[in-house]
Amino acid sequence: MKVVTVIPARWGSKRLPGKALQPVAGKPLIRWVIESAARAKAARRLLVATDDARIAAVAREAGAEAVMTGPEHTTGSDRCAEAVRGLDADVVINVQGDEATISPALIDRLAEALERDAEGRWDMATATAPLGADADPASPSIVKVVCDAEGRALYFSRALIPHVRDAGETFDAPLYRRHLGIYAYRAAFLRRFAEAPRCPAERAEKLEQLRALHIGARILVLQTEDEAGVGVDTAEDLARAERALRGA
Repeated sequence: MKVVTVIPARWGSKRLPGKALQPVAGKPLIRWVIESAARAKAARRLLVATDDARIAAVAREAGAEAVMTGPEHTTGSDRCAEAVRGLDADVVINVQGDEATISPALIDRLAEALERDAEGRWDMATATAPLGADADPASPSIVKVVCDAEGRALYFSRALIPHVRDAGETFDAPLYRRHLGIYAYRAAFLRRFAEAPRCPAERAEKLEQLRALHIGARILVLQTEDEAGVGVDTAEDLARAERALRGA
């Protein structure tokens, strides 16, 4: 299969403007993401899709292709769809530009999941990881997901899902896991996604994967135990990423 890896990165993040170029452990944040993604075997072609010339310049310095995209995109997946328009690709891997420590092995697992799916059961794939000892599952910065028995996503939310009605009830496995900022799309489905209007749930939660569910996507959710990245949404996340990258 022809796999293209795309890192969408815009300048105008509402919570942390210019975060793609924020310094983390001596490098711009986007450079860490590029270097991690480039180590994946699936990354035969690596693009950075951006609306800002400063981000594009850093991407090129790091060895990635930079594709200038429009400023109107509300999600990274929409930006990826524009970046790969006209390219010969079967699968598009969307590595969000704020996942500072994304695992190259995880990128390969997602690509392989769709490659092995000869019957086309899955339109896209994503991943979850343990929350970590110091994480607050109720935090809206941590996206949670509920899946069925086959690992198919039922819903993603910034809210605490599932809700535990009876206080003190215990479970055999962790109830909450953190959704990671990475998607593998079949290229044909990504085009369909980008053509669909934003649904109310996506607009409310600001989660692009809810649009995919709204239009009937079959989303495979892979569980990882030690491949969790550090997503950067706030200044506090920058400090966490700094500690992770320095091995502290």
